[in-house]
Amino acid sequence: MYRFLLTPRWLALHVVVLLVIPAFVFLGRWQFGRFEERSANSSRVTANIEAAPVPLDTLAGVGRPVREDDRFRKVTVSGSYDPSHALLVRRRPQQGQNGFYVLTPLVTGDGTGVIVNRGWVKAGATADAVPEVPAPPAGQVTVTGRLRLSETEESSGIRVRPGLPPGQVLLINADTIGQGLPYQLVGGFVELTEQAPAPAAAPAPVPAPDVGAGGGLNLAYGIQWWLFIGIAVAGWILLIRREAAERRAGKQPEEPEESVPAAN
Repeated sequence: MYRFLLTPRWLALHVVVLLVIPAFVFLGRWQFGRFEERSANSSRVTANIEAAPVPLDTLAGVGRPVREDDRFRKVTVSGSYDPSHALLVRRRPQQGQNGFYVLTPLVTGDGTGVIVNRGWVKAGATADAVPEVPAPPAGQVTVTGRLRLSETEESSGIRVRPGLPPGQVLLINADTIGQGLPYQLVGGFVELTEQAPAPAAAPAPVPAPDVGAGGGLNLAYGIQWWLFIGIAVAGWILLIRREAAERRAGKQPEEPEESVPAAN
């Protein structure tokens, strides 16, 4: 009765099902892997943001890049701003508005510097117009902020291009920016959250990172792919049973006709 399963049409269906099942298993496992990765990253970033600030030199130094595990860790550093080497970072929208990040090196007591992202300012009337930027405070200051890795084209998705207006960059990269400074820079940069003494005017703070749902969508997608496996198998079995039932119904013997008595 089930010899129909060996016909070309059914063999093709078997092949499709047998290919679909491992594909769905792979996709489900990949989504579960992404869930674990993003959940771990979300937990690490959240813990770093909530941790008490530590001195910058315990986590970063000249020629020492910031570790992935230290991203967004709160740090403190004291020194004086160097406004003569301030920079603007183009293409940094915030709250739906086009604008710039304001970078100002902070020179510490040992003569090294660290890039401080002092915050965001709104773009000018035209693409080349210089925006209004509040000046950094003079004298000794203590900065508290989130430690960040230097940006690269790969990590940011921003392609560096020549021909920018003077004093403007596209990436916050300590190695590149440090090439034009008379002192050495600490690896990475600090995203300012607090400053003492507080200035009368300052750029808008950069919002804390959105850690999201920690990969919750990936977990849902993983479960969804594995549910598709059950649907595929159930549909396959259902089609087989329906085909078998139709074939049984088509082969039922017809009711015998009543014999008519022969005429004498």
